[in-house]
Amino acid sequence: MKKFGIGCGILAVIGVIILLFLLAGVASYNRLVGSSQFVDSKWAQVQNNYQRRSDLIPNLVNTVSGAANFEKSTLTEITQARASVGQVKIDPNTAPSDPQKLAEYQNAQNQLGNALSRLLVVSERYPELRATAQFSDLSAELAGTENRIAVARKDFNDAVLSYNSAIKSVPGVFFAGFMGYKEKPYFQATAGSDKPPKVEFNFGNSKTAPATN
Repeated sequence: MKKFGIGCGILAVIGVIILLFLLAGVASYNRLVGSSQFVDSKWAQVQNNYQRRSDLIPNLVNTVSGAANFEKSTLTEITQARASVGQVKIDPNTAPSDPQKLAEYQNAQNQLGNALSRLLVVSERYPELRATAQFSDLSAELAGTENRIAVARKDFNDAVLSYNSAIKSVPGVFFAGFMGYKEKPYFQATAGSDKPPKVEFNFGNSKTAPATN
């Protein structure tokens, strides 16, 4: 009888441990689901802002191409860079889990941003273009979009940091792999990536930006 009581006690302890483990698993699952969805929502914001920039480019190109003797090579560069971004196939609603895929996407977007910056610098040499209301409006929209992109990328990285911390900390570390939750990559910092491309225009100043060697 005494042995039976001890056996029941051991089973009860084991049952409590299993119950606590299951409860921890449920809590961990719920946390990981919420954290993953939060990352996806921030990724969608990144995508929306990049798409907004992409949508502004055709109007900007059409506007500057109307300027007399505008450098055609600059227009070709930005058009090709925009096309390259479209060739990178990536889910707009789910944050990528493949670091190489995100790096490819980031590289394409960086190339487009660099081409766009060069186009705007060249535009400084055309006072009659900078004086038009359409160019002024587009440049203002673009400046706002670049700022939103910078903010969206930071928010995305912050969300990924929180998610990655969740899958590496207790109790998530015991359940994440089993439930299919893997570490997500960040946007990597590149030279000048801490600041959006400069798209401000000094409409009252006709001086051309100094050439760089």
